[in-house]
Amino acid sequence: MRRIAGVSAPLMTTDPTPITAEKTSHGFWREAWQRFRRRKLGMAALAFVVLLCTVAIFAPMIVGTKPIVCKYKGNIYFPAMGYYARSWENPIFRKDKFRNTYPKNLKAKDPDSWAVWPLVYQDPYRRVRDDEWPGRPGNPYGTNGRPSWQNLFGTDQGGFDVFAQMVHGTQIALSVGFISMSIAGVIGITVGAMAGYLGGWVDVVLSRIIEVVMCIPSLVLILALVAMLDEVSNFHLMAIVGITSWTGIARLARAEFMKLKQMEFIVAARAMGASKWRIMFRHVLRNALAPVLVPITFGIAAAILIESGLSYLGFGASPPNPSWGTLLKSGRSAIQQAWWLIVFPGAAIFLTVLAYNLIGEGLQEATDPRLRQDSH
Repeated sequence: MRRIAGVSAPLMTTDPTPITAEKTSHGFWREAWQRFRRRKLGMAALAFVVLLCTVAIFAPMIVGTKPIVCKYKGNIYFPAMGYYARSWENPIFRKDKFRNTYPKNLKAKDPDSWAVWPLVYQDPYRRVRDDEWPGRPGNPYGTNGRPSWQNLFGTDQGGFDVFAQMVHGTQIALSVGFISMSIAGVIGITVGAMAGYLGGWVDVVLSRIIEVVMCIPSLVLILALVAMLDEVSNFHLMAIVGITSWTGIARLARAEFMKLKQMEFIVAARAMGASKWRIMFRHVLRNALAPVLVPITFGIAAAILIESGLSYLGFGASPPNPSWGTLLKSGRSAIQQAWWLIVFPGAAIFLTVLAYNLIGEGLQEATDPRLRQDSH
């Protein structure tokens, strides 16, 4: 206290520095996810893709003619695993001559047996016969296979259920997209990283290789590679699409590495004695990965279109092949009488490709600072 003119007043001290709340800095991917979540179309597309992945993983539990789990002769078996790989189905059912007909054979060969069945009793690889499921007629075929309560999406000319083929064909569509672009991503990022970071003659040689591959039409190269194979499998399609789709990723990765290698944190890492390969794949790659993910997402949609187109033209995987493109091919000759063979697989291809494109667009806007649109 001090006395001024007989009046006691407290001595007040003020700090000229304003007090501001400390802001916590989130990571780049967390902020990108928060921006992506604001885009309703992108989130709806992501939910649709998650739904497709769920359908692909649990396809044998959704539709099939093999029990999900059953008790037979005192043991528990999982016959539906045979849809994932033929060798995963216990050989006892082939030994006992079930011939893929489980409902009657289980009770006939073991009265104490029980089974848990898929939601829909149909098979993507064959026609369900009369009374195969007790009291149910067999699948119609030809132009008589219209959608019904028994065949939700109808049947093709051979009596194969379209809904079953579409559900199991989801595995092919998604696996071709994911695996082929994983192959393309590895090749493209590796080539682009070496060209962009090492520079010099390495950049010149790799850039000329990228340009040569880009000059060759992808569809022509794919058809040439397919023609060299006696029997085409889904793995062949994944590899072929992957090794023909990496050039765009490589060019983008090259540009990002050329830009980032001049940054201060790279100069500091180089001064500390870090090797070139450590700097490339430990420090530069994690910062260049965000813009590279965008063409990979768009590439998944393109890979699904390529696989469907090849199957439609008859260059897809050898039968039996429950692909969406194969269904389109089967409906080509009877498009007016069997409209369901065009509408349902065509809608599935359209919605899946649209979903991946929306995800890629949302990811691009969320990770590119030039395209960010703050909603505050």
